[in-house]
Amino acid sequence: MKAPAIGELQLYLTKYLTTPLAPATLTAMFPDRRHRLPSRPSPAAARHALENLRFIRETMERSRSFTAVPGWGGVAMGVTALAAAMVAARQSTPQAWLGTWVVEALLALLVGGWAMGQKARAARVSVFSGPGQKFALGLTPPVLAGALLTVALYRAGLFRYMPGTWMLLYGAGVMTGGAFSVPVVPAMGLCFMFGGALGLFAPAGWGNWLLAATFGGLQIAFGILIARRYGG
Repeated sequence: MKAPAIGELQLYLTKYLTTPLAPATLTAMFPDRRHRLPSRPSPAAARHALENLRFIRETMERSRSFTAVPGWGGVAMGVTALAAAMVAARQSTPQAWLGTWVVEALLALLVGGWAMGQKARAARVSVFSGPGQKFALGLTPPVLAGALLTVALYRAGLFRYMPGTWMLLYGAGVMTGGAFSVPVVPAMGLCFMFGGALGLFAPAGWGNWLLAATFGGLQIAFGILIARRYGG
């Protein structure tokens, strides 16, 4: 048998016993990605992202409770109401009695508004935020209705129904506005409504002292509770 020539042996080894090397890097497979730079987001995409962030922030604000209801401010309002009840009890005419409580209502409004602003500033929240607006929208209509009914009752000479009307409508406003606040607030509103219902059907002589018990005693008790649990 004839031995293969050296040239034939080299040709055989080259053809069957060697394998071409694959590219060692991925850049040979993806030559267009070798020098690609990260692309910047388009203005439309950035605007869409900002709108999403704004929506998330507004949703979180709406879902929060309004915690700026003043506790110590409520205590101060209760103290002024007790003083007003003592002064009103000494008045000789229904008109003077009514004037005393009207002055007290205006004073309580100023004290409560100032205390609410102070608490909101300390907590770094806005009184006019989503929960704050809902609280105001729930409280304001019953209070305005109470003011209008007071005028109507005054013209009709029905002073005995004023205390029950005030407590009932104030309690309704606190309950509806308190639905967007801490749980103790609507509970206070319910107590005011109970006092108002009692005042509408109780003897006329009870009215002034029921006002002292609710706008005075209840306001002080719940004010202390709010101040201790919810930071002032």
